[in-house]
Amino acid sequence: MIQLLLSIATHSVALLVYPGLLVMVAFGALVELAWLRVSRRDWQRPDLPRFRVTPVLATVALCSVLASVQVSAPFNEVPGAERSVVLAAVGLAFTAWADLALTVEFVAAPGLLLIVQFCWMLAVLGPAVQPESLRPQVLGNVLVPGLLPVKVACAFLYLLSLPALMRLWPLVPPADRREKLRLDTARILTWFPYCGLFTTLFVPPPSDDALGFVRFFGITFLVAAIVIAIGALLRRRGEAVARGLYTRAVPPFAGLVIAIVVVTSVLMR
Repeated sequence: MIQLLLSIATHSVALLVYPGLLVMVAFGALVELAWLRVSRRDWQRPDLPRFRVTPVLATVALCSVLASVQVSAPFNEVPGAERSVVLAAVGLAFTAWADLALTVEFVAAPGLLLIVQFCWMLAVLGPAVQPESLRPQVLGNVLVPGLLPVKVACAFLYLLSLPALMRLWPLVPPADRREKLRLDTARILTWFPYCGLFTTLFVPPPSDDALGFVRFFGITFLVAAIVIAIGALLRRRGEAVARGLYTRAVPPFAGLVIAIVVVTSVLMR
């Protein structure tokens, strides 16, 4: 009974505080402010988001928390044996599916978004094929030279997919009539899961100490900065360039990644 209560307590801390909801909101708010500052030439103080709980927001929050506790953040109370890259991938995928199912009129290019999400899923699951493990910290710790092409290709595809999944591209949904600058609550909740999962999958796991803590969050903030830079570049180049990138460049590159994964898996056996 004591072990059960301790397990419930530690998992509650992980889900609600670290690396769960509280960390998600703090990290996401900082990054979202940085994105608004970079993407807007006429900078003005954004309005606070409306904290009205909707089915979409509740789904995004729940799925994002589930994904956050799968990352290899130092001092994560969820045991490594209980973490799974599939849970993180499905949780984050549901955040986009909730938008598509419940508020499709506020989603720019929903068909193209599904294609990008497939490419992102490939980037997440590609490194797991040859190690034959679904534990995120195991995938991040794989440094076999023969697997480096797969990890590099998947990491690049992951970064290319994020601006679309985070709705940083210049495509505007038809029902978006917002005039005032406002923080995006759903995006705030997903910044940390997306960027933290990248750090978990493609960087060796940090140690459970202060240096590991700084290293993990430093790299995760760097990932967010790269995504912001790509999103800002797409905004400056315009909708035609962004649509061309995600229709004529990213899907063929995803096909190349599949080929690299298959060839590497055959050669490593």
